[in-house]
Amino acid sequence: MKKAVIFDLGNTLISYYRRQEFPVILREAIENCIEELTSKGVVIPDDQRVWLRVKEQDHGSPGNKVYPLSERLSTIFGVADAVVLDELCIEFMKPIFRAARLHDDAKPTLKSLRDMGVKTAIISNTPWGSPAHLWRRELRRHGLSELVDAAVFCGDVGWRKPDPRIFQHTLDKLGLEAGDCLFVGDDPRWDIEGPKALSMDAVLIDRTGRNLAVHTLDYVIKLALKE
Repeated sequence: MKKAVIFDLGNTLISYYRRQEFPVILREAIENCIEELTSKGVVIPDDQRVWLRVKEQDHGSPGNKVYPLSERLSTIFGVADAVVLDELCIEFMKPIFRAARLHDDAKPTLKSLRDMGVKTAIISNTPWGSPAHLWRRELRRHGLSELVDAAVFCGDVGWRKPDPRIFQHTLDKLGLEAGDCLFVGDDPRWDIEGPKALSMDAVLIDRTGRNLAVHTLDYVIKLALKE
């Protein structure tokens, strides 16, 4: 039996948006930031320059290193004040958090695993390198914090999945080896290649129900209990 099951968050336990929907969410997130800065009387670049910078910032970073949201927003708006940037991060994340849909089987699965003595954890990348503390607040909002033994976001480690360092960091927190754990996620590159690099078993879940993958978390418990 596995000693721990580690879950991805977005579109595994909670669904937020599909990749093709992100441009609309990004526009609303940036517009929120513009409104926040305008309300504070902060002079910002003209619209054309702002949206050009947004386009330039809408990318990952080499080698899976985290590029923090605060740094992206600082570049877009020319703002350096740390307090203001924290407030902008909150505004940026509002449309993403508002789209959240907690899957019905998420909490029952986490509870069942823990009742069986199996540890549970979350490893998650965050959109645009958004701050880990906002995502921990999000876990509390959905009642997931108390159901996991560890929650690690890319900003905690400085490296995004599939980099092995974020997985190893979580294993260290759990006090377990990779072979003791099962990883569950929705992305083949991030959630299969990453764990496999450490010889950790992994399974895909497809919340859209369109692909040949697990569609609910029921099967996860069976895998965890499999000798």
